[in-house]
Amino acid sequence: MIDDVLLFPARGLIFVFNELAKKAREELLDDGAVKHELRETYMLLETGRISEQEFDRRERRLVRRLEEIDRMRAETR
Repeated sequence: MIDDVLLFPARGLIFVFNELAKKAREELLDDGAVKHELRETYMLLETGRISEQEFDRRERRLVRRLEEIDRMRAETR
C-alpha cells in the first residue's frame, strides 16, 4: 500500500507520457495532410501556378512521405 502511494506520481507521469506518445504516433501515421498537400500540388500545376519541374520536386517529396507512412504502419501491425 505504501508503495502504491509513493509510486502514484510516477505512474501518473508514465500514463501521461504513454498517452502523448500514442497521440504523436497517430499524428505521424496520419497521411491526410500529405494527401491534401498532394492534391493542392496537382491543382497548382493544372492552374499554371507552378512549373512542371516544381511539381515533380514536390510530388516526389510527398510520395516518399506517403511511402514512409505506409512502411511505418506496416511495422506497427
